Amino acid sequence: MGTLPHDDDAEMFGNRFAIEEVPTSSFPTGGMSAVDAMRLVGEDLALEGDPARNLATFVTTWMEPEAQRVIAANLHRNFIDHAEYPRTAEIEQRCIRMLADLFHAPGETTGARTQGSSEAIMLGALSLKWNWRKRRESAGASTSSPNLVFGGDVHVVWEKFCRYFDVEPRIVPLKPGKYTIGPEDVAPHVDENTIGVAAVLGTTFTGHKDDVVGIDQLLVRLKQERGIDVPLHVDAASGGFVWPFLYPDSPWDFRLEQVRSINVSGHKFGLVYPGIGWLIFRERSDLAPELVFEENYLGKTDATFTLNFSTGSAMVLAQYYNLVRYGRHGYTYVMRNMQLNARVLAEKLQAMGRFELIGADEEQLPLVAFRLAEPQAYDEFDIAWQLSAERGWMVPAYTLPPDAQDVTIMRALVKQTLSREHVDTLARDIEEACATLDKKGGVHESERRKVVTGSGH
Repeated sequence: MGTLPHDDDAEMFGNRFAIEEVPTSSFPTGGMSAVDAMRLVGEDLALEGDPARNLATFVTTWMEPEAQRVIAANLHRNFIDHAEYPRTAEIEQRCIRMLADLFHAPGETTGARTQGSSEAIMLGALSLKWNWRKRRESAGASTSSPNLVFGGDVHVVWEKFCRYFDVEPRIVPLKPGKYTIGPEDVAPHVDENTIGVAAVLGTTFTGHKDDVVGIDQLLVRLKQERGIDVPLHVDAASGGFVWPFLYPDSPWDFRLEQVRSINVSGHKFGLVYPGIGWLIFRERSDLAPELVFEENYLGKTDATFTLNFSTGSAMVLAQYYNLVRYGRHGYTYVMRNMQLNARVLAEKLQAMGRFELIGADEEQLPLVAFRLAEPQAYDEFDIAWQLSAERGWMVPAYTLPPDAQDVTIMRALVKQTLSREHVDTLARDIEEACATLDKKGGVHESERRKVVTGSGH
């Protein structure tokens, strides 16, 4: 057995970690050169999946070089230091005002940037709870049993909120063939202890929206007939940057009377890298003032409404870059391109005669949700595994929430970087994957578990 190469040789001719174990558990005693550290991290990441073939995640995986320069130049700025970086604070407010305008806020409003929609939802739901408690106290009623109504098609953060902040979750189950909720589903669960109803614009499961108009009409009737004022929060994490441009005449936002707050993820169809989210209120009064902290920090008194404190400025600035770079016209162009490619992929899948499309004729995010039309010797998980193993595509397969848990679907998200040529290639690869599975049958269960089945938040 030969001796290990000298460190000088590794530095001159190669990589010291070509044959050495990398640090994994113990805190390193000594350091290493910047080049070695960079190569070490790079070699780990070389084993990652290709973001361009990740059709599972809704999160942005590409931005323009100019946007990347804005991000790189501002990674060192702490957003919360408003005294030191007042222009960044002003740019945040510009974004809030622009989004409020996009969502048809009727007048002066307020909001906040967040790390993503999860934080925005936590903050929005807290405001619902605080405002409900204030209404109950004014009426001399009990505040001991708050509940929140939402469907099984929501992101898990809604259940987290209920558990963390002691609110009863009233979850409307889904049904086979019905993967969103409407007023008839919500009505039995709403009472005087309901702090709010959450409706989804663009579910992560099938890309559709809850019947926001119908739920709003139900809540308006409750207010008029029973005096119960239940606000509606729209979880527009995915759809808030899609519906205004693809379906501008479809009301779901502050055009509806009971919609009091909206969250949206800038790092999804807002086309910004993670993490950036936004929470927008209909009016200033919809933000419970008790949740806003006046804080003297670094010589300046600031009002803060946030769960996180220190965070980078870069993604706020990147969001503003996109808003002014694209405008309504540009966002419409990008969204329509994605929608057109999604329709092409849907047509190709349907032409194969193997698949059933899920709600392709409805308002939908730019994606294709589909499932096998007939039972085969393999299932959707097998197709997802075959695509990943042979072609590197990450197309998730997953079961739906209760009571539709027996339904398995696949979902291909068509993003800005998925060109028409990529769509054609993906369709061919899906057909070839099925042809391979026709011959060999399903993949062994232990292999199937390796498939990424997450909903791509």
